[in-house]
Amino acid sequence: MTRRSRRGLRRVSRSRRRIPLAAAACLWVLAGAGCTLQPAAPSAQSQDAAQLGMALARRDRQINSLQTSAIMEYTGGGQHLKVRERIVVDRPASVRVEVMSPIGVALVLAATGGQVAIFDPAKNTLMQGRASAAVLDRYARIPMAPQDAVRLLMSLAPDSAMLAFAPSQYGLTGDNTPYLLYREPNGVTDYLTFDASDNLTSLRQTLANGRESYEVKYNDYRASGPGGTIMFPWEVAASFPGTGASVKFRYEQPILDGDIDDSIFTLAPGDDTRTINLGMADIRFTDSQPVRTD
Repeated sequence: MTRRSRRGLRRVSRSRRRIPLAAAACLWVLAGAGCTLQPAAPSAQSQDAAQLGMALARRDRQINSLQTSAIMEYTGGGQHLKVRERIVVDRPASVRVEVMSPIGVALVLAATGGQVAIFDPAKNTLMQGRASAAVLDRYARIPMAPQDAVRLLMSLAPDSAMLAFAPSQYGLTGDNTPYLLYREPNGVTDYLTFDASDNLTSLRQTLANGRESYEVKYNDYRASGPGGTIMFPWEVAASFPGTGASVKFRYEQPILDGDIDDSIFTLAPGDDTRTINLGMADIRFTDSQPVRTD
């Protein structure tokens, strides 16, 4: 990541930490509308389900960070935005998104340790507060808490812990697509589909009340990572029925598990920077929107 200094903004330096790897990863659930599910034959069920579970757990052990430029396209709330971004995510819950404009950086969001900061270079203004799904929705267009957003962007199962358990169901859809279905103790249902190479192609979650939480689809898998040893999707498209919003990321040369300094996830004000608490933000700043690139 190129180090940059900006007017009125400095980064708090910290040493690089290593994120411990989880032993396993969670699977999600909810069969798609109009999709016929066929339970696998008993003789094949255990072996094939275990193979898919091991593939998810292997990815959970392999991938810990992502750095990439990307084209982000967002539709929702009567808006359609298409912008170029620089994205850095580091497990378990560190996120940095730089929204670009034709003349430079238009906005920076950095979240780590449950806190978030948003810097507007044009106004030399820094907002700080608790990192929540609402904040990421407003400024990064992902209505998820940082830890969930990290896992979604890295095509990981939503929770490592559930991979230690057998799925509630394994089978094939009507077009012979393998799926795993998990029912979580809190009533949430998670449904995952895979391609012929055991790559995760979609994940859909339904809440205990029967409402769909979100669905994400992964496409254009390419050999990535150190030595090209990890198959990684270059396109991530998520929809959120609760808000009617959808967001798509088209990655450009993603770097997996590269060196990342923790300081990029912490923004601190300079001597002349205006600082605002997120709970007391003024309307003029919070209503600013990313600059279009199309």
